[in-house]
Amino acid sequence: MADINERAREAWVEGTTARERIRTVLEETTEYATVAEIADRALTSEPTTRKYLGEFVEDDIGVTTQDGRTTRYKRNGGRGIDERIDDLRETTSRDELVDGIREMKAQLQEYRDTYEVEGPEELAIELDAGADGWADVGRWRATRRNLAIAQAALQVDEAHRLAEA
Repeated sequence: MADINERAREAWVEGTTARERIRTVLEETTEYATVAEIADRALTSEPTTRKYLGEFVEDDIGVTTQDGRTTRYKRNGGRGIDERIDDLRETTSRDELVDGIREMKAQLQEYRDTYEVEGPEELAIELDAGADGWADVGRWRATRRNLAIAQAALQVDEAHRLAEA
């Protein structure tokens, strides 16, 4: 009986193209990786991986950096933010965005008032291991990030409306 991981790899290869696997691996890559590392994870050859990574960089799905003569790749994190902004603009009315922004600002103020610090980084410094509040550090950061994205969506929406006027 084959190892379950091996069966999963075989099913992934049979059910996808090399291009799809390389894109999936690239989109999950948050730290720069070499072609060989990505090829190994995508179960593809290095030449095939290099070819598709070049296309994905041209399509702004990935970004590169040079490490001596070696090109390293990772996902374009900014692209995901752009997609979230576009999704918000398409699925949320202006009034819903404004209401959500107000609620998130109120939540951030509640964190500041509750913990008497200005941000989640300060809270993390003050908390002892195992102390109550660690979950709020993550929620505070997420709320701050979501607020920035919602505000950007509102600004982009306004720019589009002005451009169309």
